[in-house]
Amino acid sequence: MFATHSLTTLPPLSLYIHIPWCIQKCPYCDFNSHKIKTTLNEQTYINALLVDLQSELPYFWGRQIQTIFIGGGTPSVFQADSINQLLSGIRALVKLNPEAEITLEANPSTFERNKFQGFKDAGINRLSIGVQSFDDTQLKTLGRIHNATEAQAAIETACQIFERVNIDLMYALPRQTVQAALHDVRTAIGLGVSHISAYQLTLEPNTPFGHTPPQGLPEDDTAQDIEDAIHNELANVGFTQYETSAFSKHPNQRARHNINYWQFGDYVGIGAGAHGKLSHHNHIERTTRKRHPNDYLAAMQHNPNDTIERKIIQLTDLPFEFMMNALRLVDGVPTTYFTERTGVSIAKISQQIQIAQQKNLLDSNPMFLRPTELGRRFLNDLIEIFL
Repeated sequence: MFATHSLTTLPPLSLYIHIPWCIQKCPYCDFNSHKIKTTLNEQTYINALLVDLQSELPYFWGRQIQTIFIGGGTPSVFQADSINQLLSGIRALVKLNPEAEITLEANPSTFERNKFQGFKDAGINRLSIGVQSFDDTQLKTLGRIHNATEAQAAIETACQIFERVNIDLMYALPRQTVQAALHDVRTAIGLGVSHISAYQLTLEPNTPFGHTPPQGLPEDDTAQDIEDAIHNELANVGFTQYETSAFSKHPNQRARHNINYWQFGDYVGIGAGAHGKLSHHNHIERTTRKRHPNDYLAAMQHNPNDTIERKIIQLTDLPFEFMMNALRLVDGVPTTYFTERTGVSIAKISQQIQIAQQKNLLDSNPMFLRPTELGRRFLNDLIEIFL
């Protein structure tokens, strides 16, 4: 067994659930998602997820789940009854914090008022809507199947049903101007959402956009101008940036599930292609499920362990993995988290900390591992110091 300095306490634990189907695959998306080609057998997949969770129980026995995130794909293609059955099954298997944040990702094209209400009744208390833009031409370019009117209607209804609603917005889109990007953000603000995830369109390998980039992508300087304008606009109306691409109106609107990732917390990952991270007293491991839904379902029906790969994180990789997450947070993390959550002495990275501080990329306050404003702007350079 690979031993580290022992972890005296285990970090908070979350649960991630992957539902891998979409009505249509977007050309920029590199997530494990598959276009729905036949009628979905939701019951079979829910059963598989619960078998998956049950097979994982021995690895986190007795620990309480603090947050649940149902992502995809497009989880809102599932019926509310299926989500209710899933959450009921989870409550029967694990210790779930009664105040747990339970998020569901939704697409405006799958929006129905009764369905959203059904998700709320099932226990979903935070909805995350993938809007990307309120410009119909951009939506078409991005391969989205909703239009701006549908997006606005979905958001307005979601805000009536849920106290916590996030919307995803993308910027630096083909031929996008600063004014066009600001129009998207102002529309979102006007609809009353309390959390916005705003991130730049990136060309991922092995995606249609990765192979053939869309024409008219902004130059780096223009993309930076767009980003600055969006950040200023959000700040001017009372949104606080707390992570590289996350902004909230109030601290209680922040995504607790995502914060747990960034603070190097633990998470069980179930579903096709889901990733997890689990700390034990003498090592930390990552888990991965088989990506293709058919392979995943077959394994869950016959031998669940066949679909799960477990890999111990090497001691030498832990500092980089920790910093890669923690430094995405605007306020960083308390320095004590480093040893608490990696089992590695902070002295092991004292030289890198010194270099980052000398370059004015890392705050000099010894109580926190926190990027400076320059460090946030050149985040990759900062993280690289710890590689």
